[in-house]
Amino acid sequence: MTSAPSEAAAPIVEDGDSATRHRLLLVTGMSGAGRSTALKALEDMGFEAVDNLPLSLLGSLMRSPAALPRSLAIGVDIRTRDFGVTALLDEVARLEAAADLDFTLLFLDCEDETLRRRYTETRRRHPLAGDRRVADGIRHERELLARVRERAEVVVDTTGFAPADIRRFLEDRFAADAGPDMAVFVVSFSYRHGLPREADLVFDARFLRNPHYVPELRPLTGQAPTVAAYVEADPDFDRYFAGLTGMLTTLLPRFADEGKRYLTIAVGCTGGRHRSVLVAERLGAWIGARGHRVKVSHRDADGEG
Repeated sequence: MTSAPSEAAAPIVEDGDSATRHRLLLVTGMSGAGRSTALKALEDMGFEAVDNLPLSLLGSLMRSPAALPRSLAIGVDIRTRDFGVTALLDEVARLEAAADLDFTLLFLDCEDETLRRRYTETRRRHPLAGDRRVADGIRHERELLARVRERAEVVVDTTGFAPADIRRFLEDRFAADAGPDMAVFVVSFSYRHGLPREADLVFDARFLRNPHYVPELRPLTGQAPTVAAYVEADPDFDRYFAGLTGMLTTLLPRFADEGKRYLTIAVGCTGGRHRSVLVAERLGAWIGARGHRVKVSHRDADGEG
């Protein structure tokens, strides 16, 4: 899986009200889904990272938040000493309510079969499997953490992710998080490779004119002016795009009013190289022109169209 952001990830900055608030990112999720990799990436991004902090110590953060580093990432999972779902959710509620904390709960997930394969290949024992199969431990953990996943503000499925993809995802979400406003991420993709699991909204561009069948356009992407002109010449393109922007004119402020901080919009076509790329670029420009923080990436643009 690859991603080609249309703008570089910004460094961590703080302005406005966020300049006086400490940033706390609680990283949890399924064992084997990449928590350690995520914490290393966050550390490289300027966070102070702490793994497996006991929940009893997590609660003490409420008593002295001013002593925290400006940006702190804490890893917690079922192996954490004194871990309990109810206790964790109680601490999350208190952290969310703290006026001097910019708090986010991040949940890393992964398909069961991929988790099983990772444990089998590394010959590690799942912490909840005991003397049973790895699959039994995974199923038990998923049931145990279901309420935590539901509560998480950001959920990322790392199925098919290389470590660089986890890093890129975190840079997009958190290095670019420069203020309290909702950040919008627009990603193009190929239906052949499945929907982006983090998508909140999915739009289909497969009905538009396909540059794949034009030999001189096939090796290009939707970022090329000639490809853009070809797709936009489709007699239904203007009406399609007007429908998308009309819908988003209503949805974006409503999502923001609900307190949503991260919104991912996915646009797909057959190969993820031409039509979806062009539509994603146009949507990103339209969203940015209306004052929203936006980042555009193309998951499958370097594949075969």
